Amino acid sequence: MTLSKMRFSSLKSSSIIIPLVLLLIAGVFVSSVVFTGCGKKEGSTLNISEDAANKVYVPAGKYDEFYAFVSGGFSGQLAVYGLPSGRLFRVIPVFSVDPEKGWGYSEETKPMLMTSHGFIPWDDSHHSELSMTGGVPNGKWIFLNGNNTPRLARIDLKTFRTAEILEIPNSAGNHSSPFTTENSEYVVCGTRFSIPIKEKDVSIDSYKETFNGTISFVKINPESGKMNVEFQLMSPPFDYDLSHAGKGPSHDWFFFSCYNTEQAHTLLEVNASQKDKDFIMAVNWKKAEEYLAQGKAKDSEAEYYHNTYSDATHSGSSEVLKTVKVLDPKDCPGMVYYIPCPKSPHGADVDPSGEYIVGGGKLATVIPVFSFTKMIKAIEDKQFDGDVAGIPVIKYEAALHGEVQKPGLGPLHTEFDDKGFAYTSMFVSSEVVKWDLKKLEVVDRAPSFYSVGHIMIPGGDSKKPWGKYLVVMNKITKDRFLPTGPELTQSAQLYDISGEKMKLLLDFPTIGEPHYAQGIQADIISGQSVKIFKLDENKHPHMIKSVNDGRVERKGNEVHVYIGMIRSHFTPDNIEGVKVGDKVFFHVTNLEQDWDIPHGFAVMGNQNSELLVMPGETQTITWEPKVATVYPFYCTDFCSALHQEMQGYIRVHPKDSNAEIKFSMGGK
Repeated sequence: MTLSKMRFSSLKSSSIIIPLVLLLIAGVFVSSVVFTGCGKKEGSTLNISEDAANKVYVPAGKYDEFYAFVSGGFSGQLAVYGLPSGRLFRVIPVFSVDPEKGWGYSEETKPMLMTSHGFIPWDDSHHSELSMTGGVPNGKWIFLNGNNTPRLARIDLKTFRTAEILEIPNSAGNHSSPFTTENSEYVVCGTRFSIPIKEKDVSIDSYKETFNGTISFVKINPESGKMNVEFQLMSPPFDYDLSHAGKGPSHDWFFFSCYNTEQAHTLLEVNASQKDKDFIMAVNWKKAEEYLAQGKAKDSEAEYYHNTYSDATHSGSSEVLKTVKVLDPKDCPGMVYYIPCPKSPHGADVDPSGEYIVGGGKLATVIPVFSFTKMIKAIEDKQFDGDVAGIPVIKYEAALHGEVQKPGLGPLHTEFDDKGFAYTSMFVSSEVVKWDLKKLEVVDRAPSFYSVGHIMIPGGDSKKPWGKYLVVMNKITKDRFLPTGPELTQSAQLYDISGEKMKLLLDFPTIGEPHYAQGIQADIISGQSVKIFKLDENKHPHMIKSVNDGRVERKGNEVHVYIGMIRSHFTPDNIEGVKVGDKVFFHVTNLEQDWDIPHGFAVMGNQNSELLVMPGETQTITWEPKVATVYPFYCTDFCSALHQEMQGYIRVHPKDSNAEIKFSMGGK
């Protein structure tokens, strides 16, 4: 696509941008070197709560007030913490294999990591988003993005397991994702990297002519949660970042930050910083639905995988899809608009009322706050300053509510409390700034340690924030924890925001590099938690219903072992007749029907992982012995006083042996 000439003056080149870039680079250096040790600097004001220990202490037998779901960054997983304790409860495997739980290793979970590129056992998970009803988190599901191999996951909060993974076609760098509309009608997935969509093999120098971005609207079934790429929007070749849906009066709209309006494709830290403004893209998704119904979308060929996990069969399955519907804004007037935003915005955050849209320009010295009401009036009055590829550009001042002056250096992301205040992270000056949403005045600031990225207030991006705690996710820790070699732990910090001043309560380590998080009152989720899988509802094709059903069967060079587990023995527990060259499938059923009694299964020489099998569940692991000998297998998850006795042996014979299959059902 060839872009229309950019005629608007608000994106003019500016001599102040390059110094700002240098200031940003210098600021990162300052934050990581000069700030080192500032947590111990005499006379510094740290805003530490006088009774921090009491405020984060959760007595024995008591529960945390909130769940915090923190993205795992380059781990590809999702971590679950309690607030205010900061205790890690669980790491939910999503896009990356997890040998602890057998995720991606068991035959049942391997399909969940299939993509058009093959089996991809890793990803980079940046953002999490809770499902909502009426703009308020409902505790049903949480969505997570896969940034590297573009994917979207849905995690079921009854089981704390990944229930579905959908590959996103025509995308690269699924970063502006996965943010939901007020009732989770849609989850959006915006591309970070523009790519050649139709012409695959083109010169990188043809970036402006042949590259495009896409914004995918994934429809969510309100009952089952099943996901479907309903349609995509073709967009100019910019880089798309954080996004949030409108609320209340702005319900029909979605807002995306985007940068690199220069359409540079090399040395972006300089070449994508030539103009003084980039954009926030405003999308009327209701209007998009109308155009879709009118047949305006074009079918685009695109192979992508849709993977689902069934709690009935305890198995994943893959479906390969071949087409996606694409809407082009130039053919759909009134669907997409751009609002100029101070340079290199990361945040595009909508306040609880749905009236204000806050931009976070990393290279800006102000925080712009746009008014939805003024934006609509500007559209009605056609207060435009040119267009980009047929997409009108609204005049900056026409949509602007106002600017927060001198907030700090490197504003990134804004969350909201329930008292009319906004909180913005400042990456370069390593602080969080609290400001009045209507007066646009800074009322408080608190240092963070160090180089804060995203922040999270439970419900802080919804219509109903729980304005008690603020979680700060830091990129650098320096002197906050004991050293662990060249790399220190990733970290988060907890602040009390219930009063006029922010008070630091707690530092706690996190997995991976935490980017974004979601928080929700614990009792919304805890009461619905699945405790067991009922054996009589187990539809796995290889399940057994009692220890008496345990057996071993040969099918050519395949050996299928049907094992029952119950405290504290396997049935069968001794097996003979397997040969070198056989492929052995252990189909393991946990026959327990008691909460928190999982069993593990591991066999010596297995080349992938163990199994961790929940009560009432069946899982399968594949094993190919290489040497004729006797191998032990055992339970890896402590289950009773006789856990050590929960073991067995499997005898492997030479390849040319005539040995028959034999097995012991627990007799002497």
